[in-house]
Amino acid sequence: MLAIFIKTLPFFMLIGLGWAAARSRIFPAEGAVWLTKFVFYFPLSAMLFRFAATLEFNQIWDPRFALAYLAGSLLIWGIGIAAGRSRGQDSGISLIEAHCCVIGNTGFLGVPMLVVLMGNAAAGPVLMVLIIDLVVFSTLITLLMTATRHGRIRLSMAGALLRGLLANPMIVSMLAGLFWSWASLPIPGPAMEFLTMLSAAATPGALFAIGASLAGRQADRPAVAIWLSFAKLVLHPAAVGLAAWLLGVEPFAASVMIAAAALPVAGNVYMLAQYFGIGVQRVSSAILISTAASVFTIPIVMHLIGQG
Repeated sequence: MLAIFIKTLPFFMLIGLGWAAARSRIFPAEGAVWLTKFVFYFPLSAMLFRFAATLEFNQIWDPRFALAYLAGSLLIWGIGIAAGRSRGQDSGISLIEAHCCVIGNTGFLGVPMLVVLMGNAAAGPVLMVLIIDLVVFSTLITLLMTATRHGRIRLSMAGALLRGLLANPMIVSMLAGLFWSWASLPIPGPAMEFLTMLSAAATPGALFAIGASLAGRQADRPAVAIWLSFAKLVLHPAAVGLAAWLLGVEPFAASVMIAAAALPVAGNVYMLAQYFGIGVQRVSSAILISTAASVFTIPIVMHLIGQG
């Protein structure tokens, strides 16, 4: 396990560097916002397009894999809602807590780290996890939040949801890459060199941005945040692992699925909490605590995966 910890350590050192730079104000708070936007729209999107365009379609889309990940995630989502309601929280708070339990930092942390640790073959399963998180669960929580607030779901929301999905550069880049792969279109040499150069900025930029964004967070409501972090880092990978085993998912793909589920709470959950004005502080604390704890939990999960 020490060898795995040493392999993952540089990724968390980059996160720590971003945190230290922002905490010491060498890197200003507004800089983290703009760096995140740069990585989100350019290097990370280039990386996702390149992966999707150079993979066979069946290396990404696997119905059994998708069903296993959805089943395990929905189980933990339901547990998250039930736990919130059992503490007397309203539906909105319970929904945002449930989202913390299953939505990991797959884009900024998972894609670059898992591809390095597990090889290029991990790209397809990681992209599948990212698509499910961004499309299925983002749509689900938006619909349920709206129903909670207004008592019903309006058909007019369909257009707004579609526009929101198509405005996400990660979704657009993956869809474009999938089309490129499906059409068997070649990527010209200069274009591939451009994508490779731009993609190279994704890993250090994304990890530094994660750290810088953590610098302004405080661990308010630590008891709730610890529970949410435990659900995300421990219960979620255990649930998707069980689902993958029951449904007979191919072992390597199942390993990637479990590793992706072990990632800390994603920053886009915080953006959703801000948008709906619900549970902002507890989500912020969960991101901080789960990211710090994942320095140790991810190597443990990777070690267990290696042990079969």
